[in-house]
Amino acid sequence: METRVAVISIIVENPQTVETLNSVLHEYGDYIIGRMGIPYREKKVNIISIAIDAPQNEISALSGRIGKLQGVSVKTAYSGVITNE
Repeated sequence: METRVAVISIIVENPQTVETLNSVLHEYGDYIIGRMGIPYREKKVNIISIAIDAPQNEISALSGRIGKLQGVSVKTAYSGVITNE
């Protein structure tokens, strides 16, 4: 199975979606290397970075599911490193 390392950047503007977002991230927990969340209270947003090592289709699926959440923006940056596991 080929995997890639990527960083998924998430901005949450709707606090009501946090529970759903956490549930989605939990489903992909086997692939997640690390997670950093920053509450930016002055602007009423949460900024989350996810480091992930997963097959390309799993990364795309996760990003797509996150992007469908109301009040959530997502962008993904992929490394050029592809490994066979």
